[in-house]
Amino acid sequence: MLISILAVLLGLVLLTYGADRFVDGAAAVGRNLGMSPMIIGLTIVAFATSAPEMLVAGVAALDGATGIAIGNAVGSNITNIGLVLGITAVISPLMVNSSTIKREFPLMFLAVFLAYGLMLDGNLSRLDGIILLIGMIVTICVTVYLGRHSPVDDPVKQDFEEELEETLPPKSAYFWLVMGAILLLAGSKLLVKGAVDIAHFYEISDLVIGLTIVAIGTSLPELAASLVSAVKGEQDMALGNVIGSNMFNMLAVLFVPGLIHPGVVSEDVLTRDFPFMLLLSALMFFMSYGFRKAGKITKLNGVVLLVGFIFYQLMLFRLG
Repeated sequence: MLISILAVLLGLVLLTYGADRFVDGAAAVGRNLGMSPMIIGLTIVAFATSAPEMLVAGVAALDGATGIAIGNAVGSNITNIGLVLGITAVISPLMVNSSTIKREFPLMFLAVFLAYGLMLDGNLSRLDGIILLIGMIVTICVTVYLGRHSPVDDPVKQDFEEELEETLPPKSAYFWLVMGAILLLAGSKLLVKGAVDIAHFYEISDLVIGLTIVAIGTSLPELAASLVSAVKGEQDMALGNVIGSNMFNMLAVLFVPGLIHPGVVSEDVLTRDFPFMLLLSALMFFMSYGFRKAGKITKLNGVVLLVGFIFYQLMLFRLG
């Protein structure tokens, strides 16, 4: 058991460091290719921060642990809102002024409802995986359109320009892109192997392990990115990190097990986990959208999200 715990811990370290290097490399490659910081931030960075979830889903699916793959995707969204956004808001309340970030909300909800609708029959099939893959491509195209047509004075545009002002030389960019991917793969294998062993030892389902340990671990890059953005005063970008990651978790992460290892979707996912994720998503929307004024996620809002996340985790271990 000690070896399994060490494997999980080492896997988390490799995932966190690898994700950071992979994001830096991917962003630098895009910058060197002449892409605008806005497009890089909304697409490449958002996609890259979901790389840990994608690789974990792929490794789990290859091992036949589809429950971990599905639980990781849904659990990561819950963790992103409840833990990541909750902690970030408690430390630094988030003012939301970016119209571009607000226009991403419909895309996020469409991704969530698409994934939910496809799995309502109790199966994640290869056809479902193909549809989710197409949905991911369409989402990237729409996001690029939003980025190109964002107002000149949009706060998140200025944040991305400052954040991506410096870039790596081409050789360094490609080196860290590849090295980050290798570290992510190694971390994913260790994390999944250790998590499966722990689940079997304590007779916990793969789904619950995916929703808890694995989901929290793969969301650490989002937590780090959001905290750094908030501390720097890039508050719109902190929320944008969560929205972008949640979109790609539903599309880019779930299509992987659908194509690699189609299987039955636990009823708990459909009746407990997805509804709870939708509830948190709705709370995030109403807290941050602001409607006719700037939105604001206050410290109190952050506490509410954190309490909801803790309640959900306790409920899982009590029922799982």
